Amino acid sequence: MSVRTTRKTYDPYIILKARDMIKLLARGVAVTQAVKILNDDVSCDIIKIGNIVRNKERFVKRRQRIIGPDGSTLKAIELLTQCYVLVQGSTVSVMGPHKSLKEVRRIVLDCMKNIHPIYRIKELMIKRELAKDPKLANESWDRFLPKFRKNHLKTSEKTAKKNEKLETKNAARAAAGLEPAVSSSSTLPKEEKKKKIYTPFPPAQQPRKVDLQLESGEYFLKKHEKEAKEAEQRKQKQAETTQKRQSERAEAFVAPAEEAVLTVEEKLKKRKRRETMETEMDDEETEGVEKSKSAKKKKHKHKLGEA
Repeated sequence: MSVRTTRKTYDPYIILKARDMIKLLARGVAVTQAVKILNDDVSCDIIKIGNIVRNKERFVKRRQRIIGPDGSTLKAIELLTQCYVLVQGSTVSVMGPHKSLKEVRRIVLDCMKNIHPIYRIKELMIKRELAKDPKLANESWDRFLPKFRKNHLKTSEKTAKKNEKLETKNAARAAAGLEPAVSSSSTLPKEEKKKKIYTPFPPAQQPRKVDLQLESGEYFLKKHEKEAKEAEQRKQKQAETTQKRQSERAEAFVAPAEEAVLTVEEKLKKRKRRETMETEMDDEETEGVEKSKSAKKKKHKHKLGEA
């Protein structure tokens, strides 16, 4: 297919637009959709994803991740970026505003590098909501956007981060006039590593299986004798396991410890003891009431005498 201008052509850039249209048609885009590329505010981008992943199964899985279940992920990308996206073979055809093409390219390439599209979709959703607020037009949006960890930290990086946190904490405590915080690693006693003594000689050779059989005398046994010995060992092992299981099952049927029931004589003694205690307490109460009454009478008499 070739593109040529005529005498009626007034826009020279239409040649490039026609070239893009042929590209889109070659990639399987519908004619009604491909014609929209001729508009000035619509541009296209064909993203090649075939050479990013070598393993075919992994490539198919990641390409399917762009589409999502029932095309839900692709629909979300189209709604947020105002673009038309078509995943076909080893390429992704995109049509839409120039600014949005960059976003779609980033999502597609990240997905092929094993970064799920949902992270970028979430970011775009937050950006769309922030764009509605005119107060935030001249401010940085970094504090609102989610920060996803790209890779796992190494052990050295983790310890460095931990030490930085501890230093800041200690500085804050020192400013407040408190004692510095002690890390958990410093409180634990460190085991002293014993230095290995260097020897130029190699370690002693381990005995072979045949050597061990020769030592035990198993090597000289006949085939049927070996089989009989193995069968006996197997039976012994089975008997041990069955005994263990039986003991475990029997534990469920062991009756719990019960309190001894009191005899008739013990019950009578207990009742007598309780009755004597009750009578003593009643006597003490009556004595206390009488004393309080006599004290009140004395006070009343004393007041009358003063009057």
